[in-house]
Amino acid sequence: MNNLSKQFFRLGSVTLLGALLAVTPFTTFAAKEIRIGIIYDLTGPLAGAGSVPASIGTQIAIDMVNEKGGVLGKYKIVPIKGDAQSKPDVAINEAERLINLEKVDILAGIYSSAQAVPLSGKLNAMKKFFWINVAISSAVFKNKNLRYVFRAQVHSDQFGQTSLDFLAEYAQKKLGMKPSDIRVAIIHEDGPYGSGVASSNKIGALSYGMKIVHEEGYSLTTPDLSSMVIKLKRARPDVILHTGYNPDITLFLRQAKELGLRFKVLIGHGAGYGQIDKLVEAFGTDVDYIFNVDPVAAQLLDAKTLKPGIGDLTKEMVRRYKKITGAKEVPPHTSMGFNHTWVLLNNVIPVAIQKYGGFDSESLRKAALDLDIPVGGTIQGYGIKFARPGHKMAGQNLRASPVVMQYVGGKTYIAYPTALQNIDPVLPLPASSPYAAR
Repeated sequence: MNNLSKQFFRLGSVTLLGALLAVTPFTTFAAKEIRIGIIYDLTGPLAGAGSVPASIGTQIAIDMVNEKGGVLGKYKIVPIKGDAQSKPDVAINEAERLINLEKVDILAGIYSSAQAVPLSGKLNAMKKFFWINVAISSAVFKNKNLRYVFRAQVHSDQFGQTSLDFLAEYAQKKLGMKPSDIRVAIIHEDGPYGSGVASSNKIGALSYGMKIVHEEGYSLTTPDLSSMVIKLKRARPDVILHTGYNPDITLFLRQAKELGLRFKVLIGHGAGYGQIDKLVEAFGTDVDYIFNVDPVAAQLLDAKTLKPGIGDLTKEMVRRYKKITGAKEVPPHTSMGFNHTWVLLNNVIPVAIQKYGGFDSESLRKAALDLDIPVGGTIQGYGIKFARPGHKMAGQNLRASPVVMQYVGGKTYIAYPTALQNIDPVLPLPASSPYAAR
């Protein structure tokens, strides 16, 4: 073949390719991929408070679906990651980058409620489908009537109330006190997450007639909580209800020990209190008998109480997480990231495609509203049914529920509700605890 022939051959090949592209819609190529923007705090103070474990759980779910050929066996999930850096403004910038530059079809993830609240309104106005995996603030949905934002996760009003239901249940049995005799202190970081849980803590405490002896919010980035600890010493609470992330929880526990703060019960609410490995690393056995309210770490549930096959999912998630991280314990946030992503990929997107014609925001919205998973149908035990438009919590899963867990000997146990518990809860703190009331 001479040079002229070679040039003609190359030109003809290009022309033929152009002709094929002209008669074949580009969507037949692109539709084989579903691009999902995944935003978590991979750096900054929130990374160690549960955001990184949640991101790992999310990636495990994506990997498992892709290994089986993708959604419906043919749509590969392409995760495009964004790092919110523990800052709301960065989270918003990352969302805009993923939508405008990366052209993602769906946004998912979000650990921080301080990010979820502004993002949900912004994305809803843009008619972009937003699937929240972790952030719990009730303010995301309450009286907003959002159409394109959904959350299978528990919300903060439930966190705060569960603490008080647990206390009321065991007040007489364990503390020898009527609920109305219990002295309660409520402390929290002052963002939407902490403030939301604290507000429901207060409502719950007052509903049982408990005495609230101290309330205080503080900045997540505060370098010193000693003045709050001193106020708590003066107030002499029986029970401290604390909602925080990671650096602030570490700071509080350290200064509480140094300044001799004593109490009978400490109940945390997710985030940093859900990261037992980090708590044990920092405080050793000092964190024994602390309680944590959270959606359950899936491996703690009896698989026999769940839909057949769900227990196998949990085992695989646990196996992969431990292999990736080398961790001994799998925190609740891993289950949240995995569970809610798994539902999105296996129960929402396929319905959107098959029933409503695609994975655009409107099709996904309709598919999410069709979702009807009974209790026992997910790895975290609860079912999923979203509040419909017009409901005060439109877009929120109405079947989600948290549990109360207790740490003993570096392990996590379910203390409440009684139907799920695998430990008889220990309260008050035993004399061996440096925080035990003397």
